[in-house]
Amino acid sequence: MTGGTMVAVALVGLGDIGLGAHLPALLRSPDVRLVAVADPVAAHREAVTPLVGDGVTVGASLDDALAAAPDGVVLATPPWATPELAIAALRAGRFVLAEKPVATSVAAASVYTGLTAAERARLQIGLTYRHDPAIGRLKTWIDDGVLGGPLLVRAHIYDERRDAADPAHLARMRRTLEHGMPVVHEGAHVFDWLAHLLGPGGLVVDDAWALRTDTDLPAPNLTGARLHHPAGHRVLAEFGWLTDALPRCELTFLGPRGLATLDGVTFALRLATAAGEETVEFPGERVPRDFDLQLARFAALVRGEVAAPDPDLAAGLAALALAEQVATLAMDGVTT
Repeated sequence: MTGGTMVAVALVGLGDIGLGAHLPALLRSPDVRLVAVADPVAAHREAVTPLVGDGVTVGASLDDALAAAPDGVVLATPPWATPELAIAALRAGRFVLAEKPVATSVAAASVYTGLTAAERARLQIGLTYRHDPAIGRLKTWIDDGVLGGPLLVRAHIYDERRDAADPAHLARMRRTLEHGMPVVHEGAHVFDWLAHLLGPGGLVVDDAWALRTDTDLPAPNLTGARLHHPAGHRVLAEFGWLTDALPRCELTFLGPRGLATLDGVTFALRLATAAGEETVEFPGERVPRDFDLQLARFAALVRGEVAAPDPDLAAGLAALALAEQVATLAMDGVTT
């Protein structure tokens, strides 16, 4: 496929993330042409039909989507469904952009070992916010020594407030908890960011904890861990869902020469050093900005304009493994 050619793409999965983020990005993009959407839930298909218009196949399965002959498939599917679908699409010769996490566990992700090198080279992992310019700016500050080192990193990742007025959303989040604590789902992003920002060597988990704030929840909804990096950095991470109020969502990076703060909602950056303070904001809202950037990167991969997926499967598996290790250690001392 030559540069500049529009990429034919199918979207599989029309839940919250598919309908709310992936589909708008696909419809906005100058790089892609949406040819099919698919979801096994009839209500999801009915909701999407008026949005995509004529000429777009609306089906119930991956096979229906593949019948529309897409160059690439975006999988906005839950992690317990993603591995089987990703492998099937790759073996059908398509490029795949797969939502994170790549599976619900390292064991469940073992099926990816059967992929060939050529198939892995067509699989981009949807660690969407890695593409944000704020992450790039943070990495520049860290690499250039603006903050000094070693760093103390605090990651407070609180999302998905319990809202009794939205029982459908609450039910979805409870189902998600059945497949792992918040760290398994949110940690896929955060641990990928930290691996990218802090550099080679990888994080090591020192200890972890978990708390179930309501006894009827299927798993603990609050989790935390202490980790260290071979370069001397220390990380304190917390993840939480489903309380009536939530702490501020942010990451801070404190070194001997500066403090950088990443707003977890807007991705605005603040930098404080001896020279003063500055705030860096980026155009547009974070979610559409990053889904647009991610899709542009995927289109470039399909067209052959970049040599490898980024983030790739190895990055997705590494983030999953670290999140699972935190979850496993946390469950050893879980409080009910």
